[in-house]
Amino acid sequence: MATWMITGTSKGLGRDIAEEALARGHRVVATARDPKSIRDLEGKHPDRVLTVRVDVTDPASIVDAVAAAEARFGGVDVLVNNAGYGYTAAVEEGENDAVAEQFATNFTGPVTLIKAVLPGMRARRSGLIVNISSIGAKITLPGGGYYSAAKAALEAVSGSLRKEVASLGIRVMVVEPGSLRTDFRGGSARKSEVHIADYDEALGRNGDTALGPQRGDPKKAAHAILKAAAAAEPPALLLLGSDAFEGYSAFARAEQHDVARFEALSRSTDATD
Repeated sequence: MATWMITGTSKGLGRDIAEEALARGHRVVATARDPKSIRDLEGKHPDRVLTVRVDVTDPASIVDAVAAAEARFGGVDVLVNNAGYGYTAAVEEGENDAVAEQFATNFTGPVTLIKAVLPGMRARRSGLIVNISSIGAKITLPGGGYYSAAKAALEAVSGSLRKEVASLGIRVMVVEPGSLRTDFRGGSARKSEVHIADYDEALGRNGDTALGPQRGDPKKAAHAILKAAAAAEPPALLLLGSDAFEGYSAFARAEQHDVARFEALSRSTDATD
């Protein structure tokens, strides 16, 4: 039995991860900006669930939540950074305040949580950090530049962190879902109020149809995450959904092709002495 701390458990993938963890007999520290939205989890599993308020843009709430988890369950074994939201805007349309909030929620908040749980994990010489990213970090769709950038930043930090903590018995796993059947494109989504018509064609201003169907089942995604987390050596990157797998494969092929095409030019900048 492990203690899982999961952000954004009021609905969607975060809720499904919490329920899957509980079904497997784990303890869960469920977090949300409004704890009332997750009290039902505590009611169903009073001995194994702690519900706490966490606004990932509020460092004090993070510190308090980790302290509460340690007091109740002795520490956090698995941290799942799931809370986040999308923001649609052409790069030129991006509003400075909205972009700052996007990074505060999708990058800075998860990093603050990581830093809050690491002392306990280091002391126990064990732990797993699961950062929920997006295939958008790789395929960078038009209109998703700022969301992709925040997720790519989280993946870069995850890569460095993985190397820093490996010898301490701590593992780091990045999860890149494709399009899941959640509220991500609905009430959770935000759009820039700046509209530049020249970008209409590139962004396909046609609502969700421009992004394709939402094929992913979040319950199956949660099951896959728990299964990967239970592996003796969890993957550094877990893709979820055939759209994520196909998107990643196309990205990798295209990038490798371009890199190889200019290999001679790349190597030409070495000093000769």
